[in-house]
Amino acid sequence: MTDDTTPWMQLLRELFGDDADAALEQLQSMGMDPEALASASGMAASPGMMDHVLSQIRALMSQSEGEDVNWTLAHDVARGVAAQGGDPTVSATVAATHREAVSRAELWLDAVTDFDPSPLPPRVWSRAEWVEATMPTWRVLAGPVAVSVSHALGAVLRGEAEDDDSSDDALSAFGLEGGQAQGIMNSVSPTVCGMHMGQAAGEMAREAFGGTDLGIPLLPDSRVALVPQAITDFAEGLDIDDDEVRSFVALREAAHVRLFAAAPWLPGQLHAAIERYAGGISIDPEALDAAVRDAGAGDPAKLQQALSRGIFAPSHSESQSASLESIETMLALIEGWVDDVTMRAAAPHLPHIGPLREMMRRRRASGGPAEDVFASLLGLELRPRRLRDASSLWAALSARLGSDARDKFWSHPDLLPDAEALGDWKAWVDKAVSGPDPDDEMDRDLEKLLSGGFGPHSEDGADTPSGDAPETPEGGSTEGTEDGPDDAPGRDS
Repeated sequence: MTDDTTPWMQLLRELFGDDADAALEQLQSMGMDPEALASASGMAASPGMMDHVLSQIRALMSQSEGEDVNWTLAHDVARGVAAQGGDPTVSATVAATHREAVSRAELWLDAVTDFDPSPLPPRVWSRAEWVEATMPTWRVLAGPVAVSVSHALGAVLRGEAEDDDSSDDALSAFGLEGGQAQGIMNSVSPTVCGMHMGQAAGEMAREAFGGTDLGIPLLPDSRVALVPQAITDFAEGLDIDDDEVRSFVALREAAHVRLFAAAPWLPGQLHAAIERYAGGISIDPEALDAAVRDAGAGDPAKLQQALSRGIFAPSHSESQSASLESIETMLALIEGWVDDVTMRAAAPHLPHIGPLREMMRRRRASGGPAEDVFASLLGLELRPRRLRDASSLWAALSARLGSDARDKFWSHPDLLPDAEALGDWKAWVDKAVSGPDPDDEMDRDLEKLLSGGFGPHSEDGADTPSGDAPETPEGGSTEGTEDGPDDAPGRDS
């Protein structure tokens, strides 16, 4: 049966070109009946299905050509995963209800922080719209890791093909030799990594409330965004009115957006730290090889799942450890500030703010979508203990200094506590509020930092001839160092 009009022969011809006849002979010699297979698949009776299969093959091969990661496939997979179980278009009524919740949240936040609300109108999105809006940021943050994984996976797959005689026999059975086999092999790794990226983004889309669930701004502008379906799913089983849950989520989203807008250095520094960490990630070749052997090189879906099985090297370089510590500390400080501000803003208005707050904390601590995505794509684990420490730190500053002085700590990264200081946050707060007028001293310190007034450290640790200024990291580092806590407002020199 070599008639090119048969669906099965069309498929073989599409895959193997002039070698299709040889591939067919090999299949028949192995006892396979291509006509029966085509009939069972439905292709024989459905030319439309055959055209669809061929178009998918063409698209997959062309998309992966010349790329380390098939980002087009990542986008399509993310959309597909996000739509599982239904992804209805947001109606005008639902959108209006959520915009009203954002408006209320902004009014409540005005009472607890001077950070301005976003001037941009809020967005209310379906999950698919969330994918479209956030995919560019995913590509920037996780792209370096995806490329590294793709290169490592490609090397493992080529090694498996070279070492496995049965793999050679299988390739020759389909008439694949030399460059043809290499071309198909080279397309597997970008395809698998594209699937992996898309799966992670799609799973996040299914549970994301808005654009700040990760504690990292995923949108290019400072804008409040809500995903009604995710909020509705979160409200199920809480025995709390939907409107109260909606207001609580809107409060958290709006608080995040205010913080990122008021501290314009924060998104860029956070993204840069993640990119540095991700760029230095190394793959454990033995773990990846074992995962590939278990999954089998011929099943892209199983290979994609295998990439989630601890393929990252268990140890980090010194610079990576520093970046990791910086990321975790910054995320904890962001989440802690949002947690405290949300609590204060909601207390007069939401009767169930206590249970809602605890539910959100447990969601993060038990490994919600944010933690899963970071662990899957970057091998980055957030430490929930730091979230509670950071929330307690901001609550203490609010009580002892007031909201205005509390929020001034976000004016410059060197005014924030580093990881060591966060571990002993009570001592850091005591020093931050010590002195006759900590607010005035903080203003002086900030003015010197921004104007470059702090010179290199002298031998006795003083930055100025008078020795009155508190110590600061040399060069005004934006990364948190061991000297970081001494830079806080109101510190003793």
